[in-house]
Amino acid sequence: MQHPYNYHGREFGHRTYYEHGRAYDRFYGRYPYHGRNLDVYAPARFYPYGFYGYAYAPWPAPVPYAWAPAPWYGAYGYYYAPYPVYASPAFWITDFVVGASLAAAYEAGHEAGASGAYIGPPRSSGFVDFAQGVLGLLIPPAEAAANGSPVLSPEVKNMVADEIKIAVQQEGAAAQANSAKQDVDPASSSIVQLFSDGKPHVFVGGSYLDLVSTAGQECAFGQGDVLRVDAAPAADDTTGTITTGTILASKNGNKECAVGSGVSIAVGDLQDMHNHLLESVDDGLAELQKKGGKGGLPAPPASAAGSPVKAEFAADAPPADVDAGKEIAQQASDADSAEKDAVASVSSPAGAGSSSSTTISVGQSIDEVTATLGAPTRIIDLGAKKIYTYPDMKITFLNGKVNDVN
Repeated sequence: MQHPYNYHGREFGHRTYYEHGRAYDRFYGRYPYHGRNLDVYAPARFYPYGFYGYAYAPWPAPVPYAWAPAPWYGAYGYYYAPYPVYASPAFWITDFVVGASLAAAYEAGHEAGASGAYIGPPRSSGFVDFAQGVLGLLIPPAEAAANGSPVLSPEVKNMVADEIKIAVQQEGAAAQANSAKQDVDPASSSIVQLFSDGKPHVFVGGSYLDLVSTAGQECAFGQGDVLRVDAAPAADDTTGTITTGTILASKNGNKECAVGSGVSIAVGDLQDMHNHLLESVDDGLAELQKKGGKGGLPAPPASAAGSPVKAEFAADAPPADVDAGKEIAQQASDADSAEKDAVASVSSPAGAGSSSSTTISVGQSIDEVTATLGAPTRIIDLGAKKIYTYPDMKITFLNGKVNDVN
């Protein structure tokens, strides 16, 4: 649940998330880009500036560290392996970030298996039930099993570590501004700022996305998968998509979003992935501060000591609604009822004028489809790719033409 508010002429959003009975807050600034607004993650707390130097600089010698065993690691051993030693905190945080993403994917898979429900994009290709590996994620791809090396290579993990170093530097600069009572610019955490260096950047999946490959096929990109994007859209690009994305690591092997394949992705989704990285880095910094000097990790210097302070913009945020949890639960209940009604309508014999009695063909335009079926019940706008949902049909358009029908 989000409350918008203004702080010193800038728009922010205070979000309260409710997940598995736990509530937590996040803050986002709003940044206009290409005729749309991007919600950009803004840290709500800052550590002493010396802590960011500790989190960025190399350690005097490589540090071994034993992570606590977790059930998700056994499921994703074919895909991921932690560093044997850590040359700097950035690599330690990298394993924390990737591990958190895979843990979320594993948890989603268990929930799907326990309920018999499918969590993720509504696709059949590359996904099987939980007994065989929920969402197609728990079965090692043949190519990974053959060579014995994790799919997520050390080279790709090092690219993620480079992004984490950038994030730590940016947050350190924001911490300095906050301590000087200066406004923190939300745009500093935007993908626009990220690409201003003219270099490619990598992104770690924090949720399931249905992307479109350069061959025009849909493919699923999930938590812990890694994507490289060469540049932000050109200034005159009005489609809102990025066409230079390349898959660097995928839990699904060659089934979905195969490694090396090109994909297009909406700008908002790319910002969400960057937000996920920044949020996870923040969680990793909190864990690093808690464990610094323990378990073999070098102790932080005296300049890093001290509790985090609240960001000035967060101090003025409106409080979360007392009944927010109940309202979200009610929305979830309403959504479940609507889904049951939709399933019931598909199970019933189609009447006259039903979309099941019509023919929709690849290549038809959006206007032709809506003239035949009427207005959809839901539209998912991903720029060049749009998904129109009807009670018994899902139609995917690519560049204004029917690309797929389910």
